[in-house]
Order: sequence, then structure tokens, then C-alpha cells
Amino acid sequence: MEAMIQIKDVTKTFIGRDNTVEALKGINLDIEKGAICGIIGMSGAGKSTLVRCLNFLEKPTSGTVLVEGRDLRTMNDAQLRKTRTEIAMIFQHFNLLMQRNVVDNICFPLEIVGMKRREAKKRAAELLEIVGLSDKAKAYPAQLSGGQKQRVAIARALANNPKILLCDEATSALDPTTTKSILALLKEINEKYGITIVIITHEMTVVQEICNQVAIIDNGNLVESGSVEEVFSRPKTKAAQKLVFQGGGSTEVMRGKRCVRIVFRENSSFEPVIGNMVLACKAPVNILLADTKDIGGIAHGQMVLQLPEDGVTAEKMIHYLKERNLTVEELTDYVG
Repeated sequence: MEAMIQIKDVTKTFIGRDNTVEALKGINLDIEKGAICGIIGMSGAGKSTLVRCLNFLEKPTSGTVLVEGRDLRTMNDAQLRKTRTEIAMIFQHFNLLMQRNVVDNICFPLEIVGMKRREAKKRAAELLEIVGLSDKAKAYPAQLSGGQKQRVAIARALANNPKILLCDEATSALDPTTTKSILALLKEINEKYGITIVIITHEMTVVQEICNQVAIIDNGNLVESGSVEEVFSRPKTKAAQKLVFQGGGSTEVMRGKRCVRIVFRENSSFEPVIGNMVLACKAPVNILLADTKDIGGIAHGQMVLQLPEDGVTAEKMIHYLKERNLTVEELTDYVG
């Protein structure tokens, strides 16, 4: 696949009066053209700094950022401004102009590039249709819900027909139902218009919902990257495991040490796999974590099970699960 964005050995150091912070430490990452790439990490990991380096709102201390093969560092101010019209951005808190109504908020970036008022309003109407807010054209931000404000922000970001859309924690301020609808809208925009989308988030569920590529940032380092299925199914690093397992680390009250993580990808959601395994093996298990969903009658998600201490029974259970096309991964130090 052709790379839309290439990040090569990017570092970013902030030098304060009393301390120096290395926010990014030699990041190397290619983001494919037309992909939805999730950049995920805990608070303070450096992910928001990285996304701001992608349009040079934050200039890297060293390293290179290429957009469609063009090096942002070699551009003069005029060239950089032109390139930024191709790289739109939406934020957690919407950043709408409160004194302007919805249409005028969407027209704002078009005014900056010199588009005539009539053409700008026509384009705004088209964008409101895309985000499902045609009936809110004359409303002001204070009259809108959080989800509606974010839809306006998305419409405004799309005004100049960008090739890339950067989303910095764009769903963090929204409730779960609204988050789901915004993610569905972003996926639709990606599929319909081929816009490359980069989503900054600390929530693995957001990545699982719509991303096909993921990069995990921890303490300024890129610790793992690849397809979402690959990283979700077989996380290699502690940072990735912490995010995939949703914080399910040491649990001192559990006595048994042998735990497995199973990943559902193709099993029927109508088949009680765990219940049947318990009946077949004649031994109970503890479910330490469960995150599964039914998508089109197929179970997707993961479970972490504590197996019986009896080794023969545990092996029998692992064999049973693998026979049913489940990915089974043994975990070490999951319970303390």
C-alpha cells in the first residue's frame, strides 16, 4: 500500500526553565493512503504531540514528516499553509465560533481561502447534508448537543476537501452512544471520499470500532504498530497488553496462576463456547475479563479465563478452545 504520511525518526523535546521533556523519541511510522489509523496511548504518552507534528503545528526537534512524499520541513510558510489546507483537524472540545451560526462556522475556512460567499454557503449546505444536520443550519453552537457540535466541526474540517483528517481525542467528551454515531460517520466519510483519517485516542474500543491500522505510543516511544487485528490478537509489549486488556493487570485475590486470553473472531454468537467447555471438561473457570460483541451474528472480542490448577484439565480446555477456531494465548503474571 502507498503511504500517505511517513514519519521518520521524529523527536520532539520541550525545554522549560526548570526541566526538559522528551515528548517523542525517534518515532518511525508509515500511515497508508485511505487508512483509518489509530494512535493510542495513555495520558502523557506523547500521542497528541505526534499528531500536531503531522501538520507542523508543532515542529519536530529532529526527523522528517513526509505527506505524499513532500517533506514539510523544507517548505516555506506559504507552502506550509497550502499543505495544511489538505490536512484538516478536529478536536475534543469542538473549537466552534460561538458567535457564528452553524453555516457561518462551516464557511469560515472557506472565507480564509477567499471563496465567494454564495459558493461557500452552497458548499456548507452540501456538508451539512453529509453530516446529517441540514435542519440546524441557522442554529448557534450553544443550541446544539455535544454530538451535533462535533458533526459541525467535522463538516467544517471537510470544507476544503482535505486528503487527511486528524482527530485529536475527538470522541472523549461524548457519551458512548454519541461516540458510536460519530465513529460511524467518520468511517462513512473514509469509505465514501477516501480521506486518510488519523485518530488520537486512549480508548482501545475506539480503535477496534473503525481503525484498520494502529500505533501504540508509550512514554514517547512507538512500542508497537500494525493492523488492528494483528495487534489486538497478539499484543507483544507490556504497553500494548495493558491497553488491549483494558487495565486488567494483577488481581491479588485470585489464587490460581494459569490464565489464558481467548480472542473471538469467527464463532457464532449463538454458540455458548465457554459453557460448553465447562460441561465437556467437567471443571469450572473464572472469567477475569470479558469484552465481546455480536456483529452480524458473529462473536467478536476477548475473554481472559483463569483455568483450573490441575494441568491435565487446563490443557484439555485449551485444546477444546483451539478446536473451535479461537485464538488462545497464555498469559504470565496476569494474577499476582
